Amino acid sequence: MRSPRKFVIDTSLFVNPHARAKLGKDPKSAVLGFIKLAKKSNAEFFMPPSIFRELRNFISEKEAHQLELNIKKRAPNIYALNLPAAVLNDFIEDVRNRLNKGLRLAEEFAQDNRPENEEKLRRLRDKYRDAMRTGLVDSKEDFELLLLAKELEATLVSSDEGVLKFADKIGCGWINASKMYDLLKKIK
Repeated sequence: MRSPRKFVIDTSLFVNPHARAKLGKDPKSAVLGFIKLAKKSNAEFFMPPSIFRELRNFISEKEAHQLELNIKKRAPNIYALNLPAAVLNDFIEDVRNRLNKGLRLAEEFAQDNRPENEEKLRRLRDKYRDAMRTGLVDSKEDFELLLLAKELEATLVSSDEGVLKFADKIGCGWINASKMYDLLKKIK
């Protein structure tokens, strides 16, 4: 008998509308759809406790309880894992470039003397968020996801661009969350 495949699940599987589309119309129904398929599969599912807490903001106690019965909550052993210094070097360079881009956006905003401040602020927020966060691991929860997948030699399931990009850098297998439904239908 083949050993079960291991997956580390990100919140995006349930809350990203594109990723969850085949599992359910909202986070609640996506969780229930996932559980139904997970029970039939020959796979193990893991989620860091921080990600589980994040997901609890989108689902009721009932769905959270049912999900807990079908996944294993586990934090990565952050004291035993090692990442190449090159990964940290690239990360620091990326953050520096983003900070400089954010500064240029703020300078552009400050120099623009047009009076429609609310619209300018909205545009600045959108551009700044895009410059600073898109494609970047920007939270402890994201980092724990990556570390757990690496530690378990599991496939990471996410639709977060930054998480998937970082997974490539550390040699971690991944699947876009939007493909998980089709995969679960196959692995029985």
